[in-house]
This record gives sequence, structure tokens and C-alpha cells, in this order.
Amino acid sequence: MKIAVIGSGTMGSGIAQIAATHNCPTILYDINKDALQKSKEKLEKILNRLIEKGRIDESQKKSIQQNITYSYDLNDFKDVTLVIEAIIENLDVKKKVFHDVESIVDPNCIIASNTSSLSITSLAGSLRKPERFIGLHFFNPAPLMKLVEIIPALQTSEQTTSAARSIIDGWGKTTVLVKDTPGFIVNKVARPFYSEAIKIHEETGLSPMQLDTAIKNIGGFRMGPFELTDYIGHDVNYIVTETVWKAFYYDPRYTPSFSQKRLVEAGYLGRKSGKGFYNYNEEHKTTEDVADAKVMQPYVDRIIIMLINEAADTLFKGIATKEDIDLAMTKGVNYPKGLFQWADEIGLQNCVDQMDALYNEYHSDRYRCCPILRKMANQNQSFFT
Repeated sequence: MKIAVIGSGTMGSGIAQIAATHNCPTILYDINKDALQKSKEKLEKILNRLIEKGRIDESQKKSIQQNITYSYDLNDFKDVTLVIEAIIENLDVKKKVFHDVESIVDPNCIIASNTSSLSITSLAGSLRKPERFIGLHFFNPAPLMKLVEIIPALQTSEQTTSAARSIIDGWGKTTVLVKDTPGFIVNKVARPFYSEAIKIHEETGLSPMQLDTAIKNIGGFRMGPFELTDYIGHDVNYIVTETVWKAFYYDPRYTPSFSQKRLVEAGYLGRKSGKGFYNYNEEHKTTEDVADAKVMQPYVDRIIIMLINEAADTLFKGIATKEDIDLAMTKGVNYPKGLFQWADEIGLQNCVDQMDALYNEYHSDRYRCCPILRKMANQNQSFFT
């Protein structure tokens, strides 16, 4: 089959690399010729590193490179099987691209978007044949991260869903099926990891490094929320939070942080700009003395319980199965364990009690306990055991 990828940025280039690695002739399209050249040069470096690590050999490198054609002409898409868009998160821009693509590709070609937060159903509405449209959400860096969220639009046919998932499974990815709702699984469920940590920082004066250290040492996470948002980029992370918040009709569970908004306004976007919650232009300690674990434990528990409650809400709304939700959070953002598995270990009644304690303290719907969590606790149930 022949694959086309629109957008030669980090994500688009990564998706093209995956397809080419699995012997698919691949067109990487961009309107910017310089961007295409940079993508080609970057792939050369990536493949050389893979050779050094013994992951591939010279013949495989040559095969991957030969499988990718760099193009700035959409007319090259005439005989492709699947088109994956990976450009700026702007609804109008994407709709214009899909309108242009549909006028060129074969009637049976599947058209997909890698959007992380926009409505797949709305994007599908820009096509004459919306039943051929689907969301395929990869995670960065795409060649390394196993998870891909498969998001059918309201109009997507079962045939399109099955065919698209089969292609991505064939590329060695772990796929989860997701209802078209804001943030899908990962970007919805993960919101408290960032927002609740920032709220604790604002309320207590604990430094980002203290909270990051605690969430890693006590919670077992690979990265703390502040270093992770710096890595992602505050322009990206804040926009996703704001998009999910607006899309869920301004639900207080997703209210963005003024602290993060000010960083975006100042241009302090994290690693990419040299400064975010941390300053990367100056030498700084990589570790910091933190308060006693007994002091930090409640804050770590608060973040974890908010994540569990958000996962439960995702199940309650029928967005995905409990198995796919746990799989998404472990494979998509490398959580130390699935959130439903974590809830079972903590005990569902304990989860409910912690949520109720937060609600009683703040009297805000931000801390309302998910009905399914309360119901299962009342019936002395667990998610898996």
C-alpha cells in the first residue's frame, strides 16, 4: 500500500519513518521546501544513530530512505491508500487541506488526522465522503511510542475503522479504540497530572522541583509534571488544556492555570525556548532537598486520586473500555501502572473518601467524585479483581 503524510514537522516525519520502515512507499508532503529538506537531513541522522545502536543495518537504512518521497505537490496523492495529516492544530486550516486532498485521492482512500484535541466529527464534516475519515492519534516521538488512539468520527464507517486499525496494527503499534470526545483518552485523563500539580504549587509555594521529585520518588512516575510540561512545550500543553476545558462546556475539572498562561504570554515555553518552569539557559541543580515523604505524600496522593477519578469519568462516559484506558495511560504516557489497577490497589472506597475530602475542602465541582466510582465502592466492587 502507498501512504501519504501531510506535514514534515517532528510528528509527520516520525509517522513517515514508521510507514517507510514497514516497507510502505510513503510520500511526505509539505508546502515548505526547506522544511522537507530539514526532515530529510534529520532522518539521515536518526537512521545513523539506529545503526550505531545495532537496531538496523545499512541495507535497512537505504530501504527506509528509498521508501520516502519528499513532495510539495498534492497531485502526487492520486494513488495512495491512506493519507495522515499532521499539521498545525487549527480546525479551519485542516478542513481546507482535507477539502483539497479529497478532490485528488482515490474514492476508496482513507483520510486521517493526527489531531490531539480537535473534533474528528467536525473535521469529517468537511469531506464529501465523511465515512472515509478517521482520527489516528500518534504520540511523540512517533517511532518510539507504541500507542496510537483510533478515533472514528460519528460518520466513519466500520470498514474504514477496521481497515485503518489493521494498517496501524501492522506497523507494530498498540491501538486503542476511542469515542470522539475532547482529548480522547490520554489528553483527557492526563489533565490533572499537570493542572493539579500546578494548583498545588500555586497554593503551597512548593517549588516545581520539589513536587517533581516527590511525584517521581513516591509516585513512581518517570517524569514530574513540571519537567514534562517544559518538555512538551507550554504553548502546546496549555492549548490542549484550554481546548478540553472549552469543549467540555467549561467544566471546572479542566480549568487552565494562570501560572501556565503567563508562561505562554512571556514566551517561556519550556526547553524549546530555554525557559519554562525551569531555566535551561543557566546551570541549575538537577536534584533538590525535598520535604519529608510524610509531608509530600498527601500531595502525590491528591494528584493520583484526581487521575483515577478522571479515568473513571472516561469509562463512565463510554469513551473507551477500562482495558484500553489503562493501556493508553501506560503505553501513551508511560504511567507506572494503569489507573484502574491503581484504584483497585488503593481501594475504591478510599478513592471516594479522598475525592469527598477534597470536595468538602474546596466546595468546587472540580473535585466531584465520579458516579461510577461511588457506585462501585458502595457495592464493594473493584475494576479488575
